Amino acid sequence: MKKYILEFNKLIKIGVPIFGSQLSYTLMGATDTIIAGRASANDLAGLAVGTAFSNTIWFFFTGIIFAVTPIVAQLYGAKKYLEIGKKLREILWVASCLGLLMAFIFFNLDIVINLFPIKSSITTITIDYLKAVSFGWFFVTIFTCLRCYSEGMTHTKPVFYIAFAGMLLNIPLDLIFVYGWLGAPKLGGVGCGIATTIVSFIMMISIFIYINFSKNYLKTKPFAEFTLPSLGTTKEVLKLGLPIGLGIFIELSMFSGAAIILSVLGEVVVASHSVAINIASLFFMVPLAVGLASSTRVGNLIGEKNPIQAKIAASATIMLCMIGALINSLVILLFGSFIVGLYTTELPVIELAVSLIFFAAVFQLPDGIQMGALGSLRGYKDTFIPMILLLISYWIFAMPIGYYLTNFGFGTPLGAKGMWYGMIIGLIIFSFLSIFRLRWIMKYMINKVFNQEPQPL
Repeated sequence: MKKYILEFNKLIKIGVPIFGSQLSYTLMGATDTIIAGRASANDLAGLAVGTAFSNTIWFFFTGIIFAVTPIVAQLYGAKKYLEIGKKLREILWVASCLGLLMAFIFFNLDIVINLFPIKSSITTITIDYLKAVSFGWFFVTIFTCLRCYSEGMTHTKPVFYIAFAGMLLNIPLDLIFVYGWLGAPKLGGVGCGIATTIVSFIMMISIFIYINFSKNYLKTKPFAEFTLPSLGTTKEVLKLGLPIGLGIFIELSMFSGAAIILSVLGEVVVASHSVAINIASLFFMVPLAVGLASSTRVGNLIGEKNPIQAKIAASATIMLCMIGALINSLVILLFGSFIVGLYTTELPVIELAVSLIFFAAVFQLPDGIQMGALGSLRGYKDTFIPMILLLISYWIFAMPIGYYLTNFGFGTPLGAKGMWYGMIIGLIIFSFLSIFRLRWIMKYMINKVFNQEPQPL
């Protein structure tokens, strides 16, 4: 029990600032949604479709960069500090290339968007938003690389401070560019893209400066010398990070696919779904923070060659995620109607969004469990099999079931509710599969350290 209490304390110490950071990122999106929603339902729908496309693509690319956390965490546990700094400099080259590629894709995504049967009044806002935010995602990619480096060494507070400041700055910038305050042009939902780009640049510069001057990073010498790209490090990042990126792409494509499937039902349905999914995502930050903390903590313990304590840390992660998810569900059920009212003033949108709140509450438990398991698996550097399990759960089960129930149901189409049924079923399936995989990998690592290594799967 003492070992479990130790891990609870470690996870909370690492995870609370991560929670603050993740909450700040989510509040930026929530701010965009609220401010655009109060401009008009059309602006909100255009922003929702734009973020559905951009978030899916961005998380695929930066999922590769998420490999920095377990790489740094295991090296930090093994006390290979100078190697951490060298790895960071080499991975920054990878991050820069991915960021530039992303900016190019977003700027030209109108070629794809125009192929979808979405109203032109919505797609016009979506396309302009994506062009405005395109370079912002480049800055975010570099920031993410430095953030994962810091979090892998358990320095999570600086990231939180910068993310929180960015979230606060995003509020006035949204108001200025969406509503045309202080003489700026009134751009509606497109203004959110301009605000995001400005905030992302400031956050990137801020974390560069902090890492360069803070004594917390001195032993890794992150910017002590110039380092050329490394083929070996690039392969290592891609081998570990590509499955993470593809796994996140698969998961988010379920949410983005839901928005696209529902988009043909009109702006009220799209806006209501956007509000409900935004609320679900906001509360999901608790288990997400614990899962991300577990990636660092488990990685540190594996680097220390302590797989038994790593197993305890992973088990403690699942417990904390379940507790957090249950609390979230209760809060959503009790205060859901009030929260929806913060997002929009249009009565049709409010009525439908409130009806979807129950699903957002049910959403929390399986989503929390799977995040705890995924975070721990990343700490073990186990990413390929979880990606396959995500593919099975979301593309083979969640999306087809959701599409069928939305458009056909059992004699009567269920609309937006049908899509939520499908997503919940997919999450439940994956939560079970990810727990089984985690149990196997914990046993495998213990046997490996004690020279009883089975064949890996």
